Amino acid sequence: MAMSTVDTALADASVRSSAGIAARRHRWTRDEYHRIADLGVLGGRRVELIHGDIVEMSPPKEQHVIAVENVEAAVKRAFEANQWVRTQAPLSMPDDSEPMPDVAVVPGPRGRYSDHNHPPGALLVVEVSDSTLLIDRTEKAGLYASAGVEDYWILNLCQRQLEVYRKPIQDTTCAHGHRYGELKTLAVEESIAPLAAPERLIEVAELLL
Repeated sequence: MAMSTVDTALADASVRSSAGIAARRHRWTRDEYHRIADLGVLGGRRVELIHGDIVEMSPPKEQHVIAVENVEAAVKRAFEANQWVRTQAPLSMPDDSEPMPDVAVVPGPRGRYSDHNHPPGALLVVEVSDSTLLIDRTEKAGLYASAGVEDYWILNLCQRQLEVYRKPIQDTTCAHGHRYGELKTLAVEESIAPLAAPERLIEVAELLL
């Protein structure tokens, strides 16, 4: 079966030796990633760039879609108009990464961002997690901590709870050399205010409807 355009591009990026040397995976830069996206090589696939790897995102289940909508609505109520709530949109992060968190709050106005000039960080990042729970707790947590995101939430659909990660610190044993020094796990009957909107409580229950 012939490879798709994106499969061919990814295969060509691996350097293989006829002398038997193990294959070496190509680490994409953000500029390269943008260029192949602009050329249509990715074929409209839902992907994100993590530590130089182009990672295809799984098709979301209906429960995931509803939860993302719940988070977006709750976060919009909590933040002021001069902050912009983005849903499944890219952030420019260190280490050749451009993740697409389910929900992120960034400083407005929208006009300050254009084309590939994505926000470099966020006031709040929320990942809605089921099958990606381990990745969100490790790879994504290290990535967001390395970018200085002070408030990172995982809406854990498996255990029906909200995991709140704060106080990013350096740790060379963790993904991207960083982790969060504080973790608070909230049950469905509890509530919490974002660090950047301390007077606006968000109930966990409204996220898990």
